[in-house]
Amino acid sequence: MIGMKKGLFITFEGPDGSGKTTVSKAVTEQLQKEGYAVQYSREPGGSSIAEQIRSIILDVNNTDMDARTEALLYAASRRQHLVDKVLPALEQGITVICDRFVDSSLAYQGCGRQLGMEDVMDINRFAIEGHMPDKTIFLDVDAQVGLDRIHANRTSLDRLDQESIDFHERVYNGYKAVIEKYADRMIIIDANKKPEEVIASAYAAVKGLLDA
Repeated sequence: MIGMKKGLFITFEGPDGSGKTTVSKAVTEQLQKEGYAVQYSREPGGSSIAEQIRSIILDVNNTDMDARTEALLYAASRRQHLVDKVLPALEQGITVICDRFVDSSLAYQGCGRQLGMEDVMDINRFAIEGHMPDKTIFLDVDAQVGLDRIHANRTSLDRLDQESIDFHERVYNGYKAVIEKYADRMIIIDANKKPEEVIASAYAAVKGLLDA
């Protein structure tokens, strides 16, 4: 096909318990039903090697993992997923809806782990080679609400779910800084509402981007 249009790279971000996975999957499924060329993926993980790295990152037995090791593992998983899944899909004109991307590392490792957003961005620049999202849907819910949801709805908690409220507050503040820095890329959705309302808002936002 001559001059085939590249797909859009749309990411979903938000603190733990914001409903990212539920919402991004629901939006993808709805758009696929309507005939849009979209696919869902997630981070960390999304492809075979990247998923193996994910299992190391989230393993509850790895509580003594060094913060920089964690940041490097996320960047490594991101790189592999990008090469395996995201870039090939975009080249084929498929829009990729990804549950988390680089903004997560800026918020979680940059602020949550207090490594500094600029240092974390540096290792991610190497990993992603300039492939930033076209748009990011941020599901906004405060840290305590998110944590309460996790504890109410999950039977097992991963290594990051088990972190203190102080950690999750820093992550949320990190996201606020990311939103300010990349304001032109962000679409903010109030995730305190009922799941079906959040899904409807996110769906309308993504459909608007695809139809533009």
